[in-house]
Amino acid sequence: MIIKELIGTAGAMMTKGLLAMDESIATCNKRFDELGIPQTEEYRRNYREILVSTLDLGSCISGAILSDESIRQHTSDGTSFVEILVKSGIIPGIKVDKSAKDMAGFPGEKVTEGLDGLRERLREYHSLGARFAKWRAVIKIGDGIPTRGCIEANTSALARYAALCQEAGLVPIVEPEVLMDGTHTIEKCASVTETVHRSLFHQLYEQRVNLQGIILKPNMILPGKDCTVQVDDETIANATIDCFLRSVPAAVSGIAFLSGGQPSLKATARLNAMHSKSRPPLPWSLTFSFSRAIEYPAIKIWHGNKDNIEATQKALYHRACCDNAARRGEYNVAMESNK
Repeated sequence: MIIKELIGTAGAMMTKGLLAMDESIATCNKRFDELGIPQTEEYRRNYREILVSTLDLGSCISGAILSDESIRQHTSDGTSFVEILVKSGIIPGIKVDKSAKDMAGFPGEKVTEGLDGLRERLREYHSLGARFAKWRAVIKIGDGIPTRGCIEANTSALARYAALCQEAGLVPIVEPEVLMDGTHTIEKCASVTETVHRSLFHQLYEQRVNLQGIILKPNMILPGKDCTVQVDDETIANATIDCFLRSVPAAVSGIAFLSGGQPSLKATARLNAMHSKSRPPLPWSLTFSFSRAIEYPAIKIWHGNKDNIEATQKALYHRACCDNAARRGEYNVAMESNK
C-alpha cells in the first residue's frame, strides 16, 4: 500500500514543477547579504511567507521543498506554511541532508552527510505534513576528479536515504548534482554524469528502492561555466536527452531538473528545448525543480521592503508560469514581455 501511495504522489508531483525553497539558513543569509537584507529569522520567515502565499502559484507549481526551519514556520496570521501550500494544491516536501562536507582522504571532493538519525527525522517530517524529501550529492569535475570513491560514497548515501524515505511513506528526490563550475567540456559533463547515474541506479537496486516511487533531480548536460567552448540551447537539450536515455531506467517516475546556477531565462529555454515536437516520446516526464532560477528575480524586487510584496509575487508567478510552459514545450521568449 505504501508503494502505491508513493507512486501516486510522485505522479502528482510531476504534473507541474517543483519550487526548491529549501535554502539552508546560511545560503539564505548569503543571498540576503548580497542585497543588503537583514539576516534574521523574521526576515527569512517574511520572505518565505511571500513565496507560499503567492496567488495561483498552484497552477504552475505542484510541489515545494522546504527546510527544517520553514516547515515549522507560520504566516503572520498563524497559519502554517504547510497548510497554505496544501490549500493551494501544492505538495509539501523537505530537505533532509546535512549538506556536503569535505571527504576525508579525497582532496577537492565532498560527501553529503545526514544519515544518522534520519529514520526518526523522516517520521517527524511526515507528521508535520511532508510527503516527499530531498537529498543532494555534489560531484565536482576537475583535475583527477571525480574519483570512483567519491562517486560511490555519494550514491550509496543517496540510496540509503531513498530506502528510508520509502519506508517512512515519503517520495525521495535523489539529487546527484554534477556541478557546472570549471573549464570542462560538455562531453566531459556527459561522461561524468552518465558514470554517476550508473552508480546511483546500481546502488538504488541494491538497496531495494522502488524506482517508480522516486524522482531524479539531476543537472543538465552543460559545458563548465569557464569552458572556452560554449554551446546553444538545442545542443544542451540533445546532449542531456542522449545521456539520460543511456543511463536512467524507464521505470523512474520522473526527472525534475535543477538549475545549478544557470541564468533564469537560460534554464527555462533549455528545458523547453528538451520538449521538441520532433523528438520521439521519452520514457519519463521532464519538469523543473528550480530555486534561484525562479526566486532570484523576485528576491531582487522584494529587497526586504514590504511595499514591494505585490511586485515580488508577480515576478515569482511569472517565472513559475514560464517554467511550467517550458515543461510542456510551449515556452517562447515573447512570454518574457508579458510580465
